[in-house]
Amino acid sequence: MRLGIVVFPGSNCDHDCYHVLRHVLKQDAQFVWHKNRDIFGFDTIILPGGFSYGDYLRTGAIARFSPVMSEVIPFARNGGTVVGICNGFQILCEAGLLPGVLLRNNHLQFVSKPVYVRLENRNSGFTAGIEKSVLKMPVAHGDGNYFAEPSTLEALKRNGQILFRYCTASGDIDEASNPNGSLDNIAGIVNEQGNVFGLMPHPERAGEAVLGSADGLLLFEALLNGSRT
Repeated sequence: MRLGIVVFPGSNCDHDCYHVLRHVLKQDAQFVWHKNRDIFGFDTIILPGGFSYGDYLRTGAIARFSPVMSEVIPFARNGGTVVGICNGFQILCEAGLLPGVLLRNNHLQFVSKPVYVRLENRNSGFTAGIEKSVLKMPVAHGDGNYFAEPSTLEALKRNGQILFRYCTASGDIDEASNPNGSLDNIAGIVNEQGNVFGLMPHPERAGEAVLGSADGLLLFEALLNGSRT
């Protein structure tokens, strides 16, 4: 699989993604500069975490109009696989590729810590083959509070689009395990077609045991091995 990792001004997790994919999983991963309009030949595009364009206006609001996104948007709408991590998730929502929006954390403070997320749907190509029910990965964001209208939330539930929810270490969903006030403890979703995935936790920062958890590697392995449904 050939994977393109988009680099925006302010991206700070692009090299983490590259390391996991290129050095740990031995995949053909390449950086794609934000001014590059050529993404031909890539099987998957990854929008990494960071602070694209300094997070001016709103998180992801400027990056959504960057030159590369003029190609990523039709790529996704034509069935191409796209993954957005943290800031990448915010960009996907701003671009209309995922429903909802990421708001300021409900406590109005930046949060950076390990969290637990519960796998809600194993039938997605982004989660196929993952046997663990609860994964440990870090979050690092100030705007991770996922919100959507009631009708959108119902559709997400009905279609199995909620892939991960914040939980306790034992898998219980409660308010205390929610690091940002996210609606229904939502940590990651896919679009209705199943080819665009956004999540706030950082799997690339949990790709090796030395980092405190290798659970994030399970998501990248599912990405590489799973078929889109």
